[in-house]
Amino acid sequence: MNNRFVWLATIVAVALAVPRAAERPGPESVDLDAIYRIKEEGLRHSNVMEIESYLTDVYGPRLTGSPNIKEAAHWAEQRLQSWGIANVHEEAWPFGRGWQNQRFTAVALSPRAYPLIGYPKAWTPGTSGPVTADAVMAVVRSDKDFETFRGKLRGKFVLSQPAPSVSAHFDPPGRRYTDGDLGGLAQQPPSVGRGRGNAPPPDPEFARRRTQFWIDEGVAAVLDYSRGDGGTVFVQSGGSRNAKDPPVPAQVTLAVEHYGRIARTLEKNIPVILQMDIENRFYDEDLNSFNIVGEIRGTDKAEEVVMIGAHFDSWHSGTGATDNAAGSAVMMEAMRILKATGLPLRRTVRIGLWTGEEEGLFGSKEYVKAHLGDPTTMQLKPEHGKFDAYFNVDNGTGVIRGVYEQGNEAVAPVFSAWMEPFKNFGMTTLTIRNTGGTDHLSFDAVGLPAFQFIQDPVEYDTRTHHSNMDLYERIQAEDMMRNAVVVASFAFHAANRDEKLPRKPLPKPTPAGRGSAGR
Repeated sequence: MNNRFVWLATIVAVALAVPRAAERPGPESVDLDAIYRIKEEGLRHSNVMEIESYLTDVYGPRLTGSPNIKEAAHWAEQRLQSWGIANVHEEAWPFGRGWQNQRFTAVALSPRAYPLIGYPKAWTPGTSGPVTADAVMAVVRSDKDFETFRGKLRGKFVLSQPAPSVSAHFDPPGRRYTDGDLGGLAQQPPSVGRGRGNAPPPDPEFARRRTQFWIDEGVAAVLDYSRGDGGTVFVQSGGSRNAKDPPVPAQVTLAVEHYGRIARTLEKNIPVILQMDIENRFYDEDLNSFNIVGEIRGTDKAEEVVMIGAHFDSWHSGTGATDNAAGSAVMMEAMRILKATGLPLRRTVRIGLWTGEEEGLFGSKEYVKAHLGDPTTMQLKPEHGKFDAYFNVDNGTGVIRGVYEQGNEAVAPVFSAWMEPFKNFGMTTLTIRNTGGTDHLSFDAVGLPAFQFIQDPVEYDTRTHHSNMDLYERIQAEDMMRNAVVVASFAFHAANRDEKLPRKPLPKPTPAGRGSAGR
């Protein structure tokens, strides 16, 4: 074999070893003309704040199973249909009894008269009319405390926590992410998480005995306070959606300052008389809840689905403005933008508005189980193979700053390209990190690409999340318009890629009863 032949053979071998350009993944395509049209429609002709106002100001809090959420859903479905969204319908799933507060008044009568700020806890009974009674301090932390208070609480308003201590606010309640915050978020998280401290876990069996003690003693209502202050009261549930579960007493969460005033007065051995009128209603006629679904049908890849979604339900003390009328309004507006622009979509783009999220992601879990697969067995349905991706918004009103990749590193170059036109919105950050507590987890649990956007916190955790201050006034209009534009663009580009987004390996089955609760 001569040297020239060896040289030629070496060149051929090297050439064959290097992938051809056509075989390498090329740069991700970004349709700048489509983005221009999406921005033009979404920023100049936005409906997002009108949607937000209807969901919050008109229909109010949307507790799952309540009349409010059913009326709000009817409005949302009609609005989607008016934009030309196809196949708008509800999909029912079993939830339990509904509940709604009809009336709540609370005042102190003596030693001085003053109004009280407070809210009943969801799925708790009322007082069957106005009740005037003494307030008593009865902190029950162990079984021995039952004997301390036995026979002393009948007909009383029971303060169940010690007198609070409230600190001043030296940091602003609202903020945006700094470049340093985003840079830290983009880093790979530590392999070993921080410990949870030495606090013992709650004892559900003791909590059950304490609840039965309140019932046996015949208390008028059990009072506590939340972590909020300055008029902000965080309120969730105190009872069960199952009518067959043991009864619970009337329960009220008071503003911490008002609770503290009552407690400190009692510490001085000065009697305090309160009056409360709590009218709560249970709804047992229909034990189902529902998800709202609608779509824009695709063309040549119409059987494949890109889905956008948010939870439609809220807690009951505010109007659920940032949690999560904000996400619902953004997703509805994104669908309106895509329809109004007339941009061609190869895949079908579908919206899902979930209920039961606050009680444990129930609505999205039921949708996934019905259409895509069961995470407890990992038995998958045919639609699973045709599903492309799910995008979720549920971190308040703040503008989108990036995407949590949820451990899916293969999407980074795709999302990086899609984000480039929105750097002038401040959307610059991709993180490999997971984020929990919301509906994208239901899709991730069966191995589907599912993502929550990174959003500026604004006042979400400090003031509005599950509180009486979760109202329309806390919504940032410019952020909302930009968020709808980003979601519409991501949905458009996902719908028009040649290939579906890359997937992580299929997870192992998750035992029933495990998973993340709602936010």
